[in-house]
Amino acid sequence: MEININCDLGESSKLHSTENDPLLLKIVNSANIACGYHAGDKPTMEKTIEISKKNNVSIGAHPSFKDPENFGRKRLNLPPSEITKLVINQIKILSDVANKTGMKVTHVKPHGALNNMACENYDLAKVISESIIQVNKELIFLVPTGSQMEKAGKKLGMKVAVEIFADRNYEDDGNLVSRSKDNALIVDPEIAKKHVIKMVQNQAINCYSGKQVPCEIDAICVHGDGSSAVNTAKQIKEGLIKSGVTLKPLNKMKKFM
Repeated sequence: MEININCDLGESSKLHSTENDPLLLKIVNSANIACGYHAGDKPTMEKTIEISKKNNVSIGAHPSFKDPENFGRKRLNLPPSEITKLVINQIKILSDVANKTGMKVTHVKPHGALNNMACENYDLAKVISESIIQVNKELIFLVPTGSQMEKAGKKLGMKVAVEIFADRNYEDDGNLVSRSKDNALIVDPEIAKKHVIKMVQNQAINCYSGKQVPCEIDAICVHGDGSSAVNTAKQIKEGLIKSGVTLKPLNKMKKFM
């Protein structure tokens, strides 16, 4: 079985540190890079891409609402034309930086509130999907498993990679436990490792209640913030390899080649 480990990186801002990024880029297979709308800037993109290249990590755009004050986590109701514009602009911003280093953007993963809203709303998911296709229909669409983005992307014939979150708990409906709740995050690396391996082996989401929700799993997202982020990523990588999984960048997985 082939699985991808990815991480949201290059998110330099007053709300987020990138100090873990170089270590994480030695562990993960793909990087979702902030494009300057919720976090990040050109020098950070250049540095993140350069380190990704050294570690054979594939790179993707991580588009969000243009809302650095809230790190892209505030829900905004924008018309479809504005959503299209912000998605296309951010892919092009990262692509322009990447092309100068001989790297190519190979996937797109929405960030924060834009991602959460599109998980729930098919029309928004469709607008994002169509925006990505406008740039390049070969781009892989990295989305949460069971989301409206998975449905929209597949209906439009996109290359869709579905992911689970290593360090987040799930509700019985398959959605993430809200960050406002005490049990939202899994901070113990050992528990996160067991959580991931069980989901991958069963191809099902582990809900906090113990319920299992069958799903497809191509990828695992590890978050880069927090004191245990690097150790969690390392433990998950080692655990998956020991369980017989082959780890690959998204664009090198057989189903997307």
